[in-house]
Amino acid sequence: MRAGFTSIPSLPVLIFGALLTLAPWAEAVELKADAPETYVVQPGDTLWSIAGQFLEDPWRWGDVWRSNADVANPNLIYPGDVLQVTMVGGQPRIGVNRGGYRGGMRVVKLSPRVRVTSLKEAVPTIPIASIAPFLTQPYVAKSDDIRRAPYVVGFPDEHIVAGIGDSVYVRRIDSTSNQRFQILRPGDALEDPETNENLGFVAVFVANADLQRAGDPAKLQIASAEREVSIGDRVIPAALDEPLSNFYPRPAPAGMRGHILRVLNGVSQIGRYDVVILNKGSKDRVERGHVFEIYQGGTKERDQVRRGGDDFNWKDESPLSTEFWYGSNAKIYRWRSDPFPPAVDIRYPRATFIKPFERSGLLMVFRTFDRVSFALVLEAVRPMQIEDRVAAPPS
Repeated sequence: MRAGFTSIPSLPVLIFGALLTLAPWAEAVELKADAPETYVVQPGDTLWSIAGQFLEDPWRWGDVWRSNADVANPNLIYPGDVLQVTMVGGQPRIGVNRGGYRGGMRVVKLSPRVRVTSLKEAVPTIPIASIAPFLTQPYVAKSDDIRRAPYVVGFPDEHIVAGIGDSVYVRRIDSTSNQRFQILRPGDALEDPETNENLGFVAVFVANADLQRAGDPAKLQIASAEREVSIGDRVIPAALDEPLSNFYPRPAPAGMRGHILRVLNGVSQIGRYDVVILNKGSKDRVERGHVFEIYQGGTKERDQVRRGGDDFNWKDESPLSTEFWYGSNAKIYRWRSDPFPPAVDIRYPRATFIKPFERSGLLMVFRTFDRVSFALVLEAVRPMQIEDRVAAPPS
């Protein structure tokens, strides 16, 4: 157990009530071999990191959590709370020990009361800093309509590009009903790797801007920017911030499979806390909080032995041998006499193999569109790549 504490900080870790019921068909939850009997919640913890202290499958936290009826909000835990593992009917349960002595340490007893803490101050289920920029950006359009949205046409000063604090002219914005806008750069189409179907168009986030004057052209001022604003960038009304309470980690529907289409930090290899795009969206029943395992494999690989590449020795080769002319793996299938002259049919054993699938990580969906979704990589066993497979965790 970690060192004791003298006060209870006010930042809660959200424990979501939607996960509190154990499905009768679910397999028993497996504790980690080194799971602690008790754990003191630390500032900066997340629900995901805490669940990882106890469970082999962190997304099954809701199956073991025991809420406390003697507090105002039984589904909140706070830094300083002591989590304790007990067994009920042969199944592990985890709850908060809010009174008495444990391991020689005095645990402060809390009287039931309401803790006044705004939602934005709550410690989220996953590291919110990793996904905050992607809650409202970038933008995935159903079609190429974004190219017909209002666009940056010029600058008040003789600039080639614009940055924070600069103004831009936009053609055109006639209404003042929206005061906040996003500036986007149209990107390439997203294609399904299995069907080649167009799943939408990604628009790269450029900047946030405030309306200074409506008209044709309208005038906007850049409030924040990820990259420089250029002529031709498109402008759309800014989306509202997503509430953090929407993230409930749970397994994706059994049997659901997909692919990683793209990684949003502009690299090809994928690691922990990278944000990726999946080729499954709300129309495929994907929801925020769905957890998928990531797999590599299923690719055709070269068999070096059957191809003979590892065994070649020129000293053993002779023009009088079949191997000299057709390769060491050649097999005479038959002789053909028609057409003349006679010829030999040569066949080769299969010189490739299919690489088995291996688990390489874990991700959780946090934003969905009709045909695609954004997900955060929470675990990475090995570097991952675009077009790696994803599948629902085994139940």
